[in-house]
Amino acid sequence: METIGRRRVLSLQVSTGKYPDFVQHIMALAKKKQSSYVCVSNVHMCIEAVDDPAFAQRVNEADLVTPDGMPLINAIRLLYREHYDRVPGMDLMPSLLAEIEKQAMGVYFYGGSPEMLLKTEAYLKKTYPGITDFHFYSPPFRALDETEKSAIVTQIRASGAQIIFVVLGCPKQERWMAEHKGKIDACMLGIGGALPVMIGMQKRAPMWMQKASLEWFYRFMQEPRRLFKRYFYTNNKFLFLLFKEWLKSRFSKEWKLKNHNK
Repeated sequence: METIGRRRVLSLQVSTGKYPDFVQHIMALAKKKQSSYVCVSNVHMCIEAVDDPAFAQRVNEADLVTPDGMPLINAIRLLYREHYDRVPGMDLMPSLLAEIEKQAMGVYFYGGSPEMLLKTEAYLKKTYPGITDFHFYSPPFRALDETEKSAIVTQIRASGAQIIFVVLGCPKQERWMAEHKGKIDACMLGIGGALPVMIGMQKRAPMWMQKASLEWFYRFMQEPRRLFKRYFYTNNKFLFLLFKEWLKSRFSKEWKLKNHNK
């Protein structure tokens, strides 16, 4: 297994490497029942981290910060001239579920609506019949008190699940995982919008759009009213800040080269 490194993109320390190594690394954490968490990063998360340093710290303290979107892969290519695999949550979930099935491990889904979790259960039984140890919890749409939080932690620990898929959306799921590190002896993954796509509640962009960094646009076309403000703000700010970062790195390299040649 090759080493997974990190590269800074704006405020995020994004993990870099080959896709199979990410799957192996997550499974190794799960097998050891190590309290850990994985953030699946995209442009939205990147700008959330820029706007909120405390959130950036929570994400950067994760065991892995996978590069979900092509814009992050392209940003690393632009800033460092290095090529790494994209690790999208929509691919990572099926890969991990296949490994969970092979190794007869337990899995827990925390978050999502009751309807979504019912569809998830039906999907698992049909697609991964070897997974028999699965658990679900749909939390209420309000802040939980300390007694409720403690009861949920007890329930998750009692399940014995080694992988927890957290379906709360960014930035809520990342904050939840950071808060529960050390409390839950399992590997937690924030999968956000990957679950409804996997179980067929939403459609995924065709491959040519994924490769062209347009998967966000496909999602926008499905939910324009909900996503307009997010994408208009985050995408433009990401491009602006990335351009500034590129100029800074380029002129810094040129200055070092000139001084080295004196």
